[in-house]
Amino acid sequence: MRHLTILILSILTIQLSHSQINELGIFVGGSNFIGDVGATDYINPNSPTLGILYKWNRSPRHSWRVSLMYSDLKASDNKSDDPRRIQRDYKLDTNLLEISAGMEFTFMDFNLHSGHKIGTPYLYTGLSVANHQNYYFINGVQTSENNYSWAYGIPMVLGYKTNILGNIIIGAEVGARYTFSDEIDGSLPDSVDHQQYRFGNINNNDWYVFSGITLTYTFGIKPCYCVN
Repeated sequence: MRHLTILILSILTIQLSHSQINELGIFVGGSNFIGDVGATDYINPNSPTLGILYKWNRSPRHSWRVSLMYSDLKASDNKSDDPRRIQRDYKLDTNLLEISAGMEFTFMDFNLHSGHKIGTPYLYTGLSVANHQNYYFINGVQTSENNYSWAYGIPMVLGYKTNILGNIIIGAEVGARYTFSDEIDGSLPDSVDHQQYRFGNINNNDWYVFSGITLTYTFGIKPCYCVN
């Protein structure tokens, strides 16, 4: 009975120790939009993006991650390679606030308590929801509908991170967001009164991409795997 109690306490100690291995930091970078307005380049940041993120490192190979991002999305038809868009000459400028949650997977063990400089590529995916203002275009001018919508999506992020500065982890990542909405660029107005101003390919939903640098600080108690 005594040995069983010690074993249970040891397991709880390991789990509680792991639960205190945290990362908190910022994201700084740029954004670009892929939709019915502007260029269709996949990675072409043209507007600033700022964010905060938190990670709970469940193991050396995966972490739960939550982030809050703010971006000024911009797109311009005159940056496109499509002659029809260049002639149309629409310009989009909208603010977007995104909340995302999911899991980050590392290609190699990323043990924050190894005492060594380590680095690894990683993937992140989950769910995202972005709040944006609704627009429509009338006579080529972006016009607000004076209401907001939520665009749900799936983030697909590829990055590389390293703890080269001790408790400070630096990462570089590119993350595309596929959304289940076609309203971000105003090609599908939210209001029924403005449906006559629809344009573009109604079968393609909107995408946006965040590219930048993450800087996080790690804190928490080192895991203890010993039994006294």
